[in-house]
Amino acid sequence: MTTKRLAQLAAATEPPSGKDAVNAALELFNRRWTLRILWELRGGAVRLNFRALQAACGDVSASVLNQRLAELREALLVEHDAGSGYGLSAQGRALLVAIEPLLKWAPRWARDVQRAAKP
Repeated sequence: MTTKRLAQLAAATEPPSGKDAVNAALELFNRRWTLRILWELRGGAVRLNFRALQAACGDVSASVLNQRLAELREALLVEHDAGSGYGLSAQGRALLVAIEPLLKWAPRWARDVQRAAKP
């Protein structure tokens, strides 16, 4: 199972434009549980088996987790080794580097939201 835009990128004969690539990534990340799965796999050296990953994600059903993992493998963001479980691929690790600024921004944003909510 793949997202529509990811399938279009894969089938294209021309190199993707920046806009096409960003749209495909956003469509993939917009799917429920996708970012949470990537977040839970961020540990790097430690790979998670299916049950451990499902437990780390909380309420995700086995069927949805299986579907999202298939999509993330097809998108080259996640790797699976039957002996050691699921982990981020080189592209997945590069994605984490790309979103590191979000890790710095989010706490400041959350504090501002808290301050704005207080009378």
